[in-house]
Amino acid sequence: MPIRGDIDGHPVCALTEYGYRRPSPWRGAPAAVTVVPVKIATWNVNSIRTRLPRLLAWLERRRPDVVCLQEIKVTDDLFPNAELEALGYRALVAGQQTYNGVAILSRASATELARTLPGEGEDAQRRLLVAAVGGLRVVNVYGPNGQEVGSDKYAYKLDWYRRFRAFLEASASPAEPLVVCGDLNIAPEDRDVWDPEKWRGQIMFSDPERAVFRDLVAWGLRDSLRLRREEGGLFTWWDYRAGAFHRGWGLRIDHILLAPAVAARCTLVEIDRDERKGPKPSDHAPVVATLAD
Repeated sequence: MPIRGDIDGHPVCALTEYGYRRPSPWRGAPAAVTVVPVKIATWNVNSIRTRLPRLLAWLERRRPDVVCLQEIKVTDDLFPNAELEALGYRALVAGQQTYNGVAILSRASATELARTLPGEGEDAQRRLLVAAVGGLRVVNVYGPNGQEVGSDKYAYKLDWYRRFRAFLEASASPAEPLVVCGDLNIAPEDRDVWDPEKWRGQIMFSDPERAVFRDLVAWGLRDSLRLRREEGGLFTWWDYRAGAFHRGWGLRIDHILLAPAVAARCTLVEIDRDERKGPKPSDHAPVVATLAD
């Protein structure tokens, strides 16, 4: 018979022999009755065509159940589905030529729920992909970089996050099995930057950007890495220039944010820093969250 699960004293799910059963918070989405994935990952690959050999090797070694990719930089028809299917992964893709583009890989079947924010047209930058997979609602985000504080692109970044926050508010609830992950292009705290004083007020570390991150957490999400790790120096991105990686000049801008029901099952979060080494690396490292059965 079903067993209720509680977070902060509130029932949030029913567990059956088949997994977690929940009504969908996404308009028009079917209810899911499946086994929740064990490992969820996010990785800005900075061109999937350039990074494909590294991605395939990493997938074989790590075997994550769900992977959110950002900056794939290809249109849907050029996405390497065959190579990924050979490893047992299915892909949902919201691609774009040269810039942006996101994809969700999964070992179980997935249902696409959204690929743009409300009001955006077909020509919108591909920064969002939402899917139902393994009993979870997975929201893959490639947040705008913003280029420079005070620029038009910076204003676009803040407005994009305002619209994204409104999208979450209208479409979801933190009481549901929700995962928001990706390259948010925001380092939330001083310990997430190699030199806070040097970066203070700069792009990815300005006060308005950090407020965006706090607002997402305040809505009801948990920063998965900080559930168990408090120390600084846990970076996910290092500039290609000036030997930043070897000097330790990094930022933590790639995140996995979990609704409380999912956060309660998170046992480990790892940054695969070694993926920033070697030939033709992305400037980002994958982040992997492990959920207990």
